[in-house]
Amino acid sequence: MSRSHRPGLGAVVFFMVAFMLGVYFTFAAVQGDYGLFRRVEIAAERDALSRDLAKLEAEIAEMENLTRRLSDTYLDLDLLDQQTRSVLGMIRSDEIVIR
Repeated sequence: MSRSHRPGLGAVVFFMVAFMLGVYFTFAAVQGDYGLFRRVEIAAERDALSRDLAKLEAEIAEMENLTRRLSDTYLDLDLLDQQTRSVLGMIRSDEIVIR
């Protein structure tokens, strides 16, 4: 009697399940919620938000500077003149407006 050298069904099923689990975990590590692609997206979003934050901080600093220059303790007359011209549309009596 001769025995077949074919692997048993249990071994084939075991290696097939192990292979499928490996494929699943590899896919999850690359494209899952916590995968490599998601980390790259989060890093890009973080960089964009950092740039937005820097722009907003610069705008806030400019507004604080203008506010301080128009405050009661420190009044910049040139800035006051500029603001009254732009906001209220005022002109001096010796000026001519051309439209």
